[in-house]
Amino acid sequence: MTEQMVVYLFREAFYTTLLVSAPMLVLSLVVGLVIAVFQAATSIQEITLTFVPKIIAVAIIAVLTLPWMMEVMVSFTVNVFNQIPGLGR
Repeated sequence: MTEQMVVYLFREAFYTTLLVSAPMLVLSLVVGLVIAVFQAATSIQEITLTFVPKIIAVAIIAVLTLPWMMEVMVSFTVNVFNQIPGLGR
């Protein structure tokens, strides 16, 4: 296994991780910003007000994007497994 192969595998693993986690992280950020603006406008400083909507939003987006996330992860895993026979060279 060459250095280039290791760098390629790490880069692909990092890219896949970012790609799979991006929808949930972006939605959580947007929901958090909306709630922060709402709290600032109404002077409601309830700590739990930020957590419950974020958890619900992330759960919904996880269920909706699960088939796509599985497709991306399976594609990455198949790619890695297909490269295993070439490591013995």
